Amino acid sequence: MSTEKVEIFDTTLRDGEQVPGCKLNTAQKLKIAARLDELGVDVIEAGFPVSSPGDYQSVYEISKLAKNAAVCGLTRAVKKDIEVAAEALKYAKKPRIHTGIGTSDPHIKYKFNSTREEIIVRGVAAVKHAKNFVDDVEFYAEDAGRTDNEFLARVCTEMIKAGATVLNIPDTTGYCLPEEYGRKIKYLKDNVKDIDKVTLSCHCHNDLGLATANAIAGVMNGARQIECTINGIGERAGNTALEEVVMILRQHPTLNLNTHIDPKFLFDTSCMVSREMGMFVQPNKAIVGANAFAHSSGIHQDGVIKNRETYEIIDPAEVGVTESAIVLTARSGRAALAYKAKKMGYDLTKLQLDQVYAEFLNYADARRCVEDNDIHEIMEISERKIRAIA
Repeated sequence: MSTEKVEIFDTTLRDGEQVPGCKLNTAQKLKIAARLDELGVDVIEAGFPVSSPGDYQSVYEISKLAKNAAVCGLTRAVKKDIEVAAEALKYAKKPRIHTGIGTSDPHIKYKFNSTREEIIVRGVAAVKHAKNFVDDVEFYAEDAGRTDNEFLARVCTEMIKAGATVLNIPDTTGYCLPEEYGRKIKYLKDNVKDIDKVTLSCHCHNDLGLATANAIAGVMNGARQIECTINGIGERAGNTALEEVVMILRQHPTLNLNTHIDPKFLFDTSCMVSREMGMFVQPNKAIVGANAFAHSSGIHQDGVIKNRETYEIIDPAEVGVTESAIVLTARSGRAALAYKAKKMGYDLTKLQLDQVYAEFLNYADARRCVEDNDIHEIMEISERKIRAIA
């Protein structure tokens, strides 16, 4: 059965860099951008050009570097923002200007001191102005997650008329439940004239831990672009994690959705971004965390040793991880100890394993985990005790 492509819009260098303390210089941004292009992302959101000379320079240089991905610059619905972005993108093979404005009642009332009608006027003007410079214009309806669906549909209709090619429906505050966000996308698919002529995009934040689930709900209901970051970094609790949505779509072929991401680069890219940004990846992070393919429970270890698929739905090699990790702890069983010992050159009989295992448990109870060097010591202690008894 044929599958539909979901475009991957990576905003690591824009939304991801908004994490306090994660500022990147232009050289670092170029290094990451080159990897994103190699990884297969469809769009690199390179920065917010008007925000600083450094951001402008980064967008400018990335525009020249990208071989395959479109390069995108963020703007507000402000004429100068758009003109500066257009200048920064002038060497891009596939330039995109990403402009927009808040559409929820809290944003309209408190942020803009405006009205719904005026917000539409400003959005239309921004899209039309951007179209003077590039063909590919993405409009974001900031805080769409808390925007009334009927009004959001009106906004989308007018932006399509103005020339937008992509409509970004952000859950800016991470408020939506997956079913709710999915219904919002479906409502737009069903109620916006000419919606099939543009791409609907999901940009979800992780304030309630639902960014990835919301993005998947969005594409299941008709969106065909996901905006995400490596390691899920971003404002506050972060954004949708690129590695998660890519592997979810790969692991669920019944969704009939795919991306052009080459997964073998995922782990290495995660490490690169973590290193360059100084942003630690939590060990239990899905797909790329240190414990994502690690097993310490005896029951799990026994199963994985017999057949990896008993407890792993992803082959570690598929995402660039060398192999599963068997971590020896006091919860580990004989099978795991025998497995690790054999890899270190100790081929134990059943009787020897029973004797060594008793010593192993005493050793493991006093430590968080038993390292490879510890196994040599356990073997020596066991051997001395056996000789003493003999």
